[in-house]
Amino acid sequence: MEDNDSAEILSLINRANNLSLKKGYNEISLERAVFLSWWCDKGDCKFCYMSTQKDKIKEPQKARRRVGNILAEAEMCHRLGWNIEFLSGGYKSFTTQEIKSIAQNIHDITGDGVWLNTGITEELEEYGEEIKGITGAVEAANPEFQKEVCPSKPLDQISAMLDKAGDLGFKKAITIILGLGESFEDVSYLIDYIKEHEIDRVIFYSLNPHPETIYANSSQPASLYYAKVVSTVRLAFPDLEIICGTWTDNLANIGVLILSGANGITKFPLFKMFGTKYGKRVEEEIKWTGRSLKGTFTDKSRLGPEKSEVDPKLDRYIKRYIKDSLKNKFQ
Repeated sequence: MEDNDSAEILSLINRANNLSLKKGYNEISLERAVFLSWWCDKGDCKFCYMSTQKDKIKEPQKARRRVGNILAEAEMCHRLGWNIEFLSGGYKSFTTQEIKSIAQNIHDITGDGVWLNTGITEELEEYGEEIKGITGAVEAANPEFQKEVCPSKPLDQISAMLDKAGDLGFKKAITIILGLGESFEDVSYLIDYIKEHEIDRVIFYSLNPHPETIYANSSQPASLYYAKVVSTVRLAFPDLEIICGTWTDNLANIGVLILSGANGITKFPLFKMFGTKYGKRVEEEIKWTGRSLKGTFTDKSRLGPEKSEVDPKLDRYIKRYIKDSLKNKFQ
């Protein structure tokens, strides 16, 4: 981090927090990305787990999740009050019509449209009320740096997709990963991008160093650097929805990210953490910011019956999710 004046960073966080309170951002959501597949036809983003799998997976169809499993996960998120951050899958893992069908089923379960993060697509006209918005995996808003870390995801094509999504009446979101080697000055590119493409939602993640990638031995970004980026963006865009992701080994980031302007938090293994000391820690972090929590990480009564409330075909998946949650030992 080039500019690490602590007084400046604390001032930014304080101003962002005051702005968030003034805007009435008093409730923090728990967000869950629902994955469709663990294979990607592109498979060359330098930070991504799926880049390590492309040459290993000889039958991509086998890397697809069962649709029943996906829908059961959506039903459990709905029971627990979690938002579905988006449906996510590698390129060419599912067809547009398959994604549309899954999204429609989730819409029927939750009563709400679904965000998509399924790659650059020109078939947006195929979607309707089942879709709330389209997410572009920008990852780095600096065009030259983005080309380096995501060589097969041209930024201009992502931008064209988002502009088209807006023309069709969909909301627009982007994902940004911090810790890839960008500089704080790259925030200016991000601010310009949000303005130019009228972005409704930004999802920040911190780098998760995966083995077999060039980032395997890298560290995650410093918490105050992360906070400085988020608070700067919040102050630039008071009405923007900001979701921040952190990992189980960095739960202490949550409080400072909320004070920096986050509306929601994401990137947790829901069923492994539910009802554990880690889930409780998430709730404690939110409590100490003075915000309320939408959804739960600890209330086991919200798990509900071991049968699907919408489709008997989902029963076996629902039962497994509940059993996995109930056997967690750390109370």
